[in-house]
Amino acid sequence: MNIIREINDELAIAGQITPEQLQEIADDGYKSVLNLRLQNELGILDREQEKIELLGLKYINFPIQIEEINYQLASQVFQIITQLPKPTLIHCDNSMRSAAIVLLYISTKQGITFENAFQKTIKLGLV
Repeated sequence: MNIIREINDELAIAGQITPEQLQEIADDGYKSVLNLRLQNELGILDREQEKIELLGLKYINFPIQIEEINYQLASQVFQIITQLPKPTLIHCDNSMRSAAIVLLYISTKQGITFENAFQKTIKLGLV
């Protein structure tokens, strides 16, 4: 089972969630799930959107490749994160993309420039 890591009261990250975790995610109070995985990646959960929405959660798939993260792409995903009901679980395959996006999101919300936050994600090995 993949570990869900709570970052703050609004955001958590994980790698690929499993069918067994779906009810747990709903029971833990998450209101939405943001999936950063591409549809052709190995190990993606079959019918993930349908299964999550059946539990009453909002679901968005915004596929991102880690090497393509830039200011414009990050701004698009930040807008999605801002609009999703909280708390939100953001996941990818191994939690690297989700960790990078959440670090960039929180950093820029705290007034750190995107470029400085991006350099931090690089130093941490997330990008």
